[in-house]
Amino acid sequence: MISTTDLNTQDGEALVNLRSWLADPKQILTSWNISVADCANWTGVTCSNQTGRVTRLELSRCNLSGPIHPGFCNLSMIETLILTENNLSGSIPPCLGRFQALRTLDLSRNRFHGQIPAEFANVSNIEEIVLAGNGDLCGRIPDWIGSFSSKLRKVDLAENSFEGEIPESLLHLKSLEHLDLSNNGLDGILGDFEESGLVFLNLASNNLTGTLPCFSASASSLSILNLACNSIIGGIPTCISSLRVLSELNLSSNSLSLKISPQLIFSDSLLVLDLSWNDLSGNLPAGIAETSDKSGLLLLDLSHNQFSGGIPTGITEIKTLQALFLSHNHLSGEIPTTIGNLTYLEAIDLSFNSLSGSIPLSLVGCFQLLELKLNNNNLSGTLRAELDALDSLKILDLSNNHLSGEIPLPLAGCKSLEFVDLGGNDLDGELNDSILKWSRLRFLSLAGNRLQGSLPDWIFSFESIQFLDISGNNFSGFIPDGNFNVSSSFNSRDEDDFRYTFNETEATRVFVMLGPNRELGFDYDLQSTVGIDLSRNSLRGEIPEGLFGLKGLEYLNLSYNFLAGEIPGSFEKMGSLRGLDLSHNSLSGEIPASLSGLRELEFLNLSYNSLSGSVPGKKGLWRFPGAFAGNPGLCVEGCERAGVSPAGFGREDGEEEGGFVSEWAFLASGLVSFYVSVVVLFCTAPAKNYILGPSKIEP
Repeated sequence: MISTTDLNTQDGEALVNLRSWLADPKQILTSWNISVADCANWTGVTCSNQTGRVTRLELSRCNLSGPIHPGFCNLSMIETLILTENNLSGSIPPCLGRFQALRTLDLSRNRFHGQIPAEFANVSNIEEIVLAGNGDLCGRIPDWIGSFSSKLRKVDLAENSFEGEIPESLLHLKSLEHLDLSNNGLDGILGDFEESGLVFLNLASNNLTGTLPCFSASASSLSILNLACNSIIGGIPTCISSLRVLSELNLSSNSLSLKISPQLIFSDSLLVLDLSWNDLSGNLPAGIAETSDKSGLLLLDLSHNQFSGGIPTGITEIKTLQALFLSHNHLSGEIPTTIGNLTYLEAIDLSFNSLSGSIPLSLVGCFQLLELKLNNNNLSGTLRAELDALDSLKILDLSNNHLSGEIPLPLAGCKSLEFVDLGGNDLDGELNDSILKWSRLRFLSLAGNRLQGSLPDWIFSFESIQFLDISGNNFSGFIPDGNFNVSSSFNSRDEDDFRYTFNETEATRVFVMLGPNRELGFDYDLQSTVGIDLSRNSLRGEIPEGLFGLKGLEYLNLSYNFLAGEIPGSFEKMGSLRGLDLSHNSLSGEIPASLSGLRELEFLNLSYNSLSGSVPGKKGLWRFPGAFAGNPGLCVEGCERAGVSPAGFGREDGEEEGGFVSEWAFLASGLVSFYVSVVVLFCTAPAKNYILGPSKIEP
């Protein structure tokens, strides 16, 4: 026989009061009826078997909204109150201070505002306070928060608007194990927690100053330490490595400087080390972490610092590494051939350094690579055909080096590629249709090389292509007329607001387990403008009509070619177009009237052609000074009658002939908002959103 417990009448009335003020679109609380005696039938409610008093209320993710009724505070025997991830609003009721038996309070991720009620200081047996993610909770964190309960283990006030200094009482709370004050507006000097056996400390994204403490009191307990996105100065003291169970350390986006001591060696417990976006200098540390057969660093991020010298082979001996980021430093020398020892490596970013030599063939040993970024270095030699062994590769950026030779045909074997940038090198030869095997390709740049021959008929045939840049080469012949309708990105736009919205494919995510209940998420989120850049080649003939019928296209640059004939007149289909550069060609005829109807157009350059007639839509085109210069046959609409001289539309004598010159157009349009997010490690400041930055740790 199933036992039942009759709900205490007073507590039932308190719950009904709570329900009366809440919107409940999912009808979660329909079972809350005072006529129902059995506590087990009240959703989310747990009662004492002896007294029938409510001891636990959990209503997480129920989409409840509205304020909390004061009568709810009559639940005087409640021990656990969890209302997380709803839309509850108003101020936190001071009457919650009556809950003398309360052990756990979780009101996180709602819409509460105001300050923490002083009456909370009466709840002297509480063990966990979680108010994170309310945003408008503000004021100073109360001074009493570290002294009103000797049992307080967890305080989570993250993602709110608290200001002022961290209360001194928290620094001396012996029972404290978990403290998260991240993403607030706290300031003052970072103090040490001299008596607490902390396990988790997250103070990221505040305005804390001072130098880095040793956290000696937590040497045997501290596992997570995140101080990212503050203003901490000085060097990294070697005493930090005495934190023997530390698994994640994030000191990124501070003002740390000086060299890293060779005596700073972390234990093999450390899985994640992020020191990026500081001013650390000197040589890269060779032995920064111990490794064992079972444990070792998974992620090492030393990017955006002032490190110099070569890449030590010691780093390539950390065989557990899955992500290595050393970009934006002053590193020189060759990439160690021992890089191939990192067989678990999934992401490597050595970009924006001064590395030289060839791309080591040993990289094929990193057969699990998803992302390889070596751009903006001084690398030379040819692309090796053996790189096709990296068949999991999604992101390949070798741009702005001195690579030469042809694009090897076997490289087409990297069928998972989504982003390929080989621009700014000395590659030559003709394009081969083998690269059509890159069926997932979304971004392709071959700009600024010495590629030649005719543009192949298949150049627009990538189904997922979003941005194609082959500018600054030696291509000749005609622009192929066909296959423009293959790409969904080129042909999609939001009809509601005349803006193209990229329906982004699901980002690649790789999970690395950090323990039984924790995982590290590597996000590869590719985003770019939707555009085509064929400028600075030797293309001739007429512009294909189909190129001017792409609904999703945002940027089109055909400048500095030998194109002739009239401008196609189908602009009314291109409601997403933001930039158009047809300058420095031999185009003739009149400007299509539909051009003036492009509401999203931000840049236009038709200069230095042989256009004639009048400029349509005079009022709407005044915002493009110089866009029509160098066309002697052009005049403002009606200029023959008004006696206005032709071709000087919007330009004073002595003004630069191009206005916003052609180069600007696709420096801007070619800027790709390309973000590959890897391990934010609790830090959400905009500074972390660089080319390959940390992503979120999943709890």
